[in-house]
Amino acid sequence: MSGRLLLLLPGSLMVLALLIKAPTLRHRDSPLNRTACGLLLVGAPITFLASPPTIAAVNRATGVVNFSAPLVFGLLTVFSGLCVVLVLRWRGGPPAAVRRATRLTTALFGAATAAIVVLFVIGDAPVERLEDLDTYYATTPWIREMIVCFLVAHTLGTSALTWLCGKWLARADRGLRPLRTGLALIVVSGLLDLAYLVAKWASVVARWAGRDWVFLSTDVAPPLASASALLLGAGFVVPLVGGSATWQALGQYRRLRPLWKALRGFAAGQGRTVPLAWWSPIGIRLLHRESAIDDGILALAGWFDPAVRSAAYEAARGQGASEGRASAVADAAMLAAACGRRNACGPAAGPAQHPEPPRLSDQPLTALAREFRSSPVVAAAARSAAAA
Repeated sequence: MSGRLLLLLPGSLMVLALLIKAPTLRHRDSPLNRTACGLLLVGAPITFLASPPTIAAVNRATGVVNFSAPLVFGLLTVFSGLCVVLVLRWRGGPPAAVRRATRLTTALFGAATAAIVVLFVIGDAPVERLEDLDTYYATTPWIREMIVCFLVAHTLGTSALTWLCGKWLARADRGLRPLRTGLALIVVSGLLDLAYLVAKWASVVARWAGRDWVFLSTDVAPPLASASALLLGAGFVVPLVGGSATWQALGQYRRLRPLWKALRGFAAGQGRTVPLAWWSPIGIRLLHRESAIDDGILALAGWFDPAVRSAAYEAARGQGASEGRASAVADAAMLAAACGRRNACGPAAGPAQHPEPPRLSDQPLTALAREFRSSPVVAAAARSAAAA
């Protein structure tokens, strides 16, 4: 049962990514979207088709002994080529250079796929092999060449994919967490796949030398291939999901929680907060949370103290914060101090005497929430206000 689940998981992840990515196909001018969907469509059934029960079923259904060999080898070769093309387009660069690299990759892997089919047709593989076809037929004319063609194409594709993603990961912006996570997963997947290929090559070369290392092909290589496919599927899913509007809204919703939790009691006093149904989508929940925060800030405006803001700004700059971050710290400190004084004075008390209370600067609410939760300057301002 666990073995079947391991075979289905990589394909399931790619189907999930395909469902997320498919709506972008309406943008017909995007080769990147088409490549991503093509890769996911080709990659989803591979681990299922490569399992021994499916291999036997396909062979019986077609009436051709070992028909699954060129089918799986060909799909894997197409998949390897699409992986390289996707990374080339994903990474970007001068359009002419990307087009040249894409055409060269397509030609090489297309030719390798055609060669695999032709070599199988002209070769002779009369004995069905479900797990060790590559070692069993490693010395058979034409089938031997088919196996070598597949291994060479797969090795080139995996090496190129791992190298390209590794270089991109080293230069990627650390703020792009979904992208970096996806690239890291793809690099680890590539390393596992290269280990799989080492086992396959070793078993085939050993057969050429008259040795029997079939266990490398039947026992060592399959777990490496399954783990690699699982990580590769996850590597493609994470940037797609992490870059989606829903995921971004969920991230903002979670980051705003500290600020919303502190201000929601004051927002209720504005009379505009309405309850949400449990099934409300995340986009509506985010708008509701932002509205509650805005209402809370409006309710506390009379309690803002410009002296607190100025002192917090100077303290943050003194600690090496940039001007933008120091401004966010200053706003969060003034807001935290206003919360503290308002809570200490009670609901019946009026605001402090600031005829023209300062306004918060134009900061994203997420930046304000981050400093509100984590800045020691803000924490100190809140403690001082509560003790006053």
